[in-house]
Amino acid sequence: MRYIAAAIPKDGAGRIIPDQLSRSASSVGANVEEADGAVTRADKRKTLIIARKEVRETRYWLRLVDRIWGAKVPVREDIGEATQILYILSSIIDMLQ
Repeated sequence: MRYIAAAIPKDGAGRIIPDQLSRSASSVGANVEEADGAVTRADKRKTLIIARKEVRETRYWLRLVDRIWGAKVPVREDIGEATQILYILSSIIDMLQ
């Protein structure tokens, strides 16, 4: 996500979106790592649900980037990868019920 954040012009929305995108994207990995160390199945599921929410937020910011700067900052592939991660996390969460 760093390369995307760096490519966004630093005016108007370009001051806010890169920070939000970086925060939500890095939170996904941190929550998955935390879930991996969970003591109980319920705690693991809860933490993965938080990670899934962060993926959804990341995808939201990527869609905004695509709408505003899509010609200069290509993110369609990243949106697709976020969607795949969303599906993977959803499958894991469903298995933990």
